[in-house]
Amino acid sequence: MDRLAAMETFVAVVEAGSFSAAARRLQIGQPAVSKSIAQLEEHLNARLLLRSTRGLTPTDAGQRFYEHACLAIEEADRAEHSVREESEGLAGRLRVGVAVTFARLHIIPSLGTFLDRHPKLSVEIVMDDRPIDLLEEGIDVALRMGRLEDSGMIARRVVSGRRLVLGTKEYFERQGVPRTPAELTQHEAVVHSMHGGGDSWAFRHADGTEAAVTVSGRLRASAAEGMRAAVLAHLGLAVASEWMFAPELADGSVKAVLLDWTLPDVDVWAVSPSGRMATTKARAFIAFVEGLFPLKDAQAASNTGPAD
Repeated sequence: MDRLAAMETFVAVVEAGSFSAAARRLQIGQPAVSKSIAQLEEHLNARLLLRSTRGLTPTDAGQRFYEHACLAIEEADRAEHSVREESEGLAGRLRVGVAVTFARLHIIPSLGTFLDRHPKLSVEIVMDDRPIDLLEEGIDVALRMGRLEDSGMIARRVVSGRRLVLGTKEYFERQGVPRTPAELTQHEAVVHSMHGGGDSWAFRHADGTEAAVTVSGRLRASAAEGMRAAVLAHLGLAVASEWMFAPELADGSVKAVLLDWTLPDVDVWAVSPSGRMATTKARAFIAFVEGLFPLKDAQAASNTGPAD
């Protein structure tokens, strides 16, 4: 007995509700469907289906077998598709979830290189700062920043970067430059209220001294784009990842201060639903993202496992 073929037949029967409907769906004869189910029940030494005037319904054992069979068939399909992708090249569609600012500044500008490498592949970037449901949204892989709260995901840390105290030159010329973390309380801060770390920060000096500070300000933003816009409008300073202001740090319009003090790094994770085998397309995209930040964290690729 071909166990995988028997599973596919059983799943078709449960979903179609009868042997004849399953036979039409599988494009085989009804006797072949009946024989396959009988062999499967004999192999498992369990009754899987109840026959009544209203059709076929799975027994308790049959329902459990149906659920596991669906997963086994899905994984077999993924394994087959993965091998085909390796031999034929990446093709089809890849859906990637990315926070808006990170996608706009770092992923999309470099995406042409990835698409050139894989001309048969199309990429859909789902830009959202919320931790969206990957299964519900059909996301193949998502990039998430900071501490992961959902333990029902497989996570791979792809890069780690610094958090900095940042502001425009105009702001610091007008309000002065803080020399210690404690002086931040005298400044107007723009606080990222969603997944940005909040307003309480723990600093560590190069000599080992530690300092905790709570910043305050009249403006809070729920999205990184709003925080960026406020800082660039000289409305205050911010504690943010260097990625968020990478272009402005490069051209000098935004300045990092308190550089002899460090803050906890911010990690970028590639995440996928727990129990799902990452597709070849998703693995290729993760490798592409790692290649965008080759000097940020040489050890990132070795850190894999369930989310915290």
